[in-house]
Amino acid sequence: MTRLGFLDPQAELARIEAAERRDAGQGDTRLFQSAHSFPVACAIAIALFNQLSGINALLYYAPRIFELAGAGADSALLQSIAVGGTNLLFTVAALFFIDRFGRRPLLFVGSIVCAAALSLVGWQLERSVPNGTLILGGLLAFIAAFAISQGAVIWVFISEVFPSAVRGKGQALGSTTHWVAAAAITWLFPIVASAVGGWVFAFFGAMMLLQLVWTVRVMPETNGVALEDMNLGGKA
Repeated sequence: MTRLGFLDPQAELARIEAAERRDAGQGDTRLFQSAHSFPVACAIAIALFNQLSGINALLYYAPRIFELAGAGADSALLQSIAVGGTNLLFTVAALFFIDRFGRRPLLFVGSIVCAAALSLVGWQLERSVPNGTLILGGLLAFIAAFAISQGAVIWVFISEVFPSAVRGKGQALGSTTHWVAAAAITWLFPIVASAVGGWVFAFFGAMMLLQLVWTVRVMPETNGVALEDMNLGGKA
């Protein structure tokens, strides 16, 4: 979005009014139509990838994961606190980076670091004697990369990628997809982890590599594009 400090108020007001007249003239504000297929697909994709990283499974089951890595109950709890602190710190950092660097660059870097960190965790958990220090480092690196990239990008992106006429519906679609996926993956995680062990983290890492491909080849950059000028039915 355009920085407020550089806006011409009259020009911006004229832009908003023109967008409202354009949207009113279209009449049809259905979300699911061919004109909005691209932003709809983008919102669903980023919401699914957000949860296919395994973020909520990790946050909810962190003490159990650390116990599997060989940590005692008290140590596992302290390590879980470190996870929460890292999440908070890098979420705050994302507030300063998301407009400076843009949505796609943050997601690009975050995908790579998340994939590497999750692969490290999965590899260590499958060893006969896992290295607890490497597992903790991998999980903290994942949390940091997630928080500074897709943890922040998803909510900004789904609020920007839709044209004005359907923005509210589009945001609702993205949010619903996100939380339904969160519930499903959180419920399935202990079942799958019991069956395949550390390989579940390898799966999450593979999903982050797939997100990297999507980011490079499909995801539009919405930073610097006025909401009223968001392209209808194509890349922003």
